[in-house]
Amino acid sequence: MTGANETADDRVLRVAIADDHPVVRDGLALLMDLLPDVEVAGVAATGAEIVALADAQRLDVVLMDLRMPQLSGVEAIKRIRARHPETQIVVLTTYADDEEIAEAFRAGAVSYLTKDADRKDIHQAVTAAARGQGLISPQIREHLGRTAEQPGPAADEAPDGLTPREVEVLRLIAAGRSNGEIIELLHISEATIKTHINRVFTKTRVRDRAQAVRYAYRHGLASFSDT
Repeated sequence: MTGANETADDRVLRVAIADDHPVVRDGLALLMDLLPDVEVAGVAATGAEIVALADAQRLDVVLMDLRMPQLSGVEAIKRIRARHPETQIVVLTTYADDEEIAEAFRAGAVSYLTKDADRKDIHQAVTAAARGQGLISPQIREHLGRTAEQPGPAADEAPDGLTPREVEVLRLIAAGRSNGEIIELLHISEATIKTHINRVFTKTRVRDRAQAVRYAYRHGLASFSDT
């Protein structure tokens, strides 16, 4: 039993793995079992199985593939997050499709990794997720960056009082752009971009760039044509 003052940084995290490929599923379970601060609470071969597992046990984090039989990974994320908001979802998938990235974040995933991520990346994503923080793999950030020039929503559609410039900054963050790249694209100073980002984070109540990406997708501010 964990102590009343124990945090995600000093307790063993209960992690479940959802993947329909036995070799991948078993390999991830073995990898997770080797980590001193992680306990594999169970594995699932279908979307329905991982939802049932989340219903039956307390889970801190689920490593979720998106292409799952019986119930899609996105639908499984929606159900788990609706029933167990304390359980965080880290997507770990082979694919980096625009629509799937957007749907995963809208459904409630906090991180998105591709399966070429190494053990350090996966461990970092799991521990960050347990604190409610997100990570996006470099491959996904690069993929998002290639879509940065697509048009965004009209200014009067922006939620939470975001100004047109703040929407523009948020869109570029969601497209994987660094501060330096945003400075060049918008022709503004480093101090100005920091001010814009701080205001975006405050207004949207996010704590890091990965959460900002998730917010952008959920509110139709991401730079994909479907939003």
